[in-house]
Amino acid sequence: MAGIAILLDLCRKNPSFFSGQALHSYGSFSATAAASAAAASVAAATPFAARALFGNAGISIAKCDAGATWSEDYISNLRSASSSIFENDSLKYSTKEYHIEMKPLFSAFGAKSLAMTSLRSFLMFYLPLLEPHTNMEDDDEDFLQETAEERHVDLVVPFQKSVKQIVRETTVVTTRRVLERLAVTYFSQRMAWKLLKDVPKSAVRKADRGMPTLVYFIRVSRTTFRGHFLGVAASWLVQVGIEIYRFFSTMFNSEEEIDKVDNAERVKLLGKKVTGTTIKCGASLVFASIGAGIGATISRPSVGQWIGCAAGDFAGPIIVAVCFEKFFHVDL
Repeated sequence: MAGIAILLDLCRKNPSFFSGQALHSYGSFSATAAASAAAASVAAATPFAARALFGNAGISIAKCDAGATWSEDYISNLRSASSSIFENDSLKYSTKEYHIEMKPLFSAFGAKSLAMTSLRSFLMFYLPLLEPHTNMEDDDEDFLQETAEERHVDLVVPFQKSVKQIVRETTVVTTRRVLERLAVTYFSQRMAWKLLKDVPKSAVRKADRGMPTLVYFIRVSRTTFRGHFLGVAASWLVQVGIEIYRFFSTMFNSEEEIDKVDNAERVKLLGKKVTGTTIKCGASLVFASIGAGIGATISRPSVGQWIGCAAGDFAGPIIVAVCFEKFFHVDL
């Protein structure tokens, strides 16, 4: 209250204190004096002994220069400078764009893809028939007494297996295309771009950055793991779907009375097959990633990555099946 009394006394003695010119020249002093007076009044209202416990009643006072003014030229220059800075920074630090190239949904039924799948399937089942028939017995008489029926080669069974393989591979590819569209719809753009990335091209880009060998191996393996994930997931879905179809078809088919097994044993057998399929698919994904990293490191990035991925995808389930059979005595 002492500060307010001082201000009132000053106003009575100097009536011209609040004139226009005096207000403009002494604006800074008046603002400072008012703030000081308010601070003094608040401090006087609080006992000295209680300040250490209660503080200054939670009130903070800031001083300002009431007489400071900004010209219009200063504001316009500030706006132009900020706009130029934002324009230059936008050119230097542009946001990363993710270009996702999705293949057609029924790309597996194209002429080239279907022809390659058919050729691979027929060669897989018909090439073993071209191997020469070796007779393990030493008697030439038994070899000459072979009839034409014994030397007859069945061509129908390999044809049926080839057709089933073609249907399975086209189903896997189509399932992968469906999973890609689900990933684009429900995942973030960055995550979908990583799952649908062209891995051989990514390996080439990583090789141009001049990374150390170990870092390059880890980066390529990680990228292959992400890019190969949807393909392995589609293969797992198709194989598990086939096993479930066989389970229900044998359960509800009353014409086949070959094996009268309890439902509990059938469910246990189905669980074993699903577990084996899951382990094989996981091994395929892991070994494909490792093989892609090794291939891209020791050879050309694009070709080495593709060959290593294919080799790991093929060898992974075989290695895991042999290890389980040898160490755990479990047949996958």
